[in-house]
Amino acid sequence: MNNWASPNPDPKGGIAPSTTRVSNLANHLTRNARRLGDSLALVWGEEQWTWAQMEARVNALAYGLQERFNVTKGDRILIQSQNCNQMFESMLACFRLGAVWVPANFRQTPEEVSWLAESSGASGMICGAEFPDHMKACDTPERRFTLVIGGKGAEEHDFDALVDSYMGQTVPNCAVGRDDPCWFFFTSGTTGRPKASVLTHGQMAFVLLNHLNDLMPGTTPQARSLCLAPLSHGAGIHQLTQVAAGAATVLFPTGRFDPEIAWKIVQEYRISNMFTVPTIVKMLVEHESVSKYDTTSLKHMIYAGAPMYRSDQKYALSVLGNVLVQYFGLGEVTGNITVLPPDEHFTDDENMRVGSCGYPRTGIEISIQDNEGNEVKTGQQGEICVIGPAVFAGYYNNPEANAKSFRAGWFRTGDLGYVDAEGYLFITGRESDMYISGGSNIYPREIEEKILTHEAVSEVAVLGVPDPVWGESGLAVCVLHKGCESTPEALHAWLKPKISGYKMPKRFVLLEEMPKSAYGKITKKIIRETLEQRGLLDGTVLA
Repeated sequence: MNNWASPNPDPKGGIAPSTTRVSNLANHLTRNARRLGDSLALVWGEEQWTWAQMEARVNALAYGLQERFNVTKGDRILIQSQNCNQMFESMLACFRLGAVWVPANFRQTPEEVSWLAESSGASGMICGAEFPDHMKACDTPERRFTLVIGGKGAEEHDFDALVDSYMGQTVPNCAVGRDDPCWFFFTSGTTGRPKASVLTHGQMAFVLLNHLNDLMPGTTPQARSLCLAPLSHGAGIHQLTQVAAGAATVLFPTGRFDPEIAWKIVQEYRISNMFTVPTIVKMLVEHESVSKYDTTSLKHMIYAGAPMYRSDQKYALSVLGNVLVQYFGLGEVTGNITVLPPDEHFTDDENMRVGSCGYPRTGIEISIQDNEGNEVKTGQQGEICVIGPAVFAGYYNNPEANAKSFRAGWFRTGDLGYVDAEGYLFITGRESDMYISGGSNIYPREIEEKILTHEAVSEVAVLGVPDPVWGESGLAVCVLHKGCESTPEALHAWLKPKISGYKMPKRFVLLEEMPKSAYGKITKKIIRETLEQRGLLDGTVLA
């Protein structure tokens, strides 16, 4: 593994050369343009592009970045944008030049994105016109240029004007090595500041093949994919997989998520796969519009980012049939740890491995370890650790994080779980979610599953809060189904006989809507911040 926290960085910021030559990831686009030139490649709103048109635009963009702004191999280019064709094109243009694509979560504040620009050593920025404050915050001497998407400003800094001015120019795919970086994948930053996971051309080549083999086998150029989530993270990996397969992508229109628009797109474009998170699956299948549209083209509804609660899993299966695909993976392993395919999803608990996120992906090995790095016995809980070609190269310029995250070659995920006798993985929670009450370790997942069996509860999150007697105690944050009624006292009384006393949350709080991340994930950090802002962390204890 390269040490991306090298104390002796080169002029490009510590990106070491690689000796093993591999294909540039942008070659997938080149291949599609030659073989599938007139076939549909990308849809966004009312516009469509073929593979040949997309190749021409990426070529023009890469040429312009090289000619006008001197972008060369190893340069980091920060992206602040909502999903659009230009964002997708910027990814492939960076790869083509051997530059590093550095996408930000577009919902982050200007100050947060400024920190990403500084910590990544970005020398250029591509930014949506709707983010002027982000552009201003990132205006540093190190940044040589800014390209604006959808802007009305100076022509030399307008994204589409640049592409138009160099249309017809071609750029060869830069020679890259297996360990040459292509993407800085920022962690969600559940604790502290986000860290830049270094993804490389060689590693990502394995990831794309693994996704196609393990998640959606049989994906061909006739397939169609609906992109619901921001391209900056897991959805971007998924859509790059579609490029590798020659399958077209439909980007969901910008704006508030509307399940009916999603189902309309599924019918219109005969969508065969989509990648999302459990909370979005829940919104889609519970929306009344799901019965209005033809969804029979859908073969793979891939969900990740968090385990799906069993009640939600059952309902989604009853609505869509056997199309659910679960995977477990982090940005650092680029979504490649386990898979639970459609034929292992069941509505009945007798056949279903309830709570499992599947078996190890092709080429990936899982080890459940104790605090000293020893592998624990089958069925015993420990930290989930992994090895395999999908594991990232390390955190950029962060030796402390690298030292903590790797042990004897194993990447430590920070998630807790166990494997059964057949090697299926069960996640019991994140180490950071665990709290200690009266000397006992409490893992919220089990409590949350139990609360979700209450007919009125739609979503729940349990977190540990300070307690003067027990050190910490549980606080259950609940959202009720539309039209249902309950009270904290009623929920407390209902749960009390169903769970061990030491695991029992001391307080219940009802919210109209569960706070979520930009990717639709329920994270304890955001929930805790929301409760603090609303003054709800302190209150009456339901002993």
